[in-house]
Amino acid sequence: MKIEKIVLGGGCFWCMEAVFQMLCGVESVTSGYTGGHRPDPSYDSVCSGVTGHAEVIQVEFDPKVITMDDILSVFFSTHDPTSLNRQGNDAGTQYRSAIFYTMPEQKAAIEAFTTKLVADKTFSKPIVTEVQPLEVFYPAEDYHQNYYRNNQALNPYCQFVIDPKIAKLRKSYARLLKPNFG
Repeated sequence: MKIEKIVLGGGCFWCMEAVFQMLCGVESVTSGYTGGHRPDPSYDSVCSGVTGHAEVIQVEFDPKVITMDDILSVFFSTHDPTSLNRQGNDAGTQYRSAIFYTMPEQKAAIEAFTTKLVADKTFSKPIVTEVQPLEVFYPAEDYHQNYYRNNQALNPYCQFVIDPKIAKLRKSYARLLKPNFG
């Protein structure tokens, strides 16, 4: 089994992590930071906006089980790729829409996919998702990992922001869900 990695930024990493953990073929999801200019960023420094990093998830997946188009389809439908540096109430460059690819084949797939989204007029506004090669990924602090699973019942953010994304995922992408998440 050949595992690939891709790093996705679509606002808060808690939301993205919860969505991608549910997909068949996804072996692991790690919340973290990338795309900035300071080494070893912390949550507080990233939230301040001074490091240039985005909140992201690193997705390790089996391309024989889930395709890059499926990953991109879920990514583009579970956040607003037309909103510059903002997702809902979260504002700042750390919440930007971004894809950090790890292989040239991924870049080509991303470009083909976004070209089709534009041609199909999927969004009424221009897509602002940045696409870059991954340079370095910094895992977030332990308390950010598996955040939704660990805090679903306790944190209102999970209930009001993440639960609707999960409901949309279940409705639109049932065929991609792991059996225990359907």
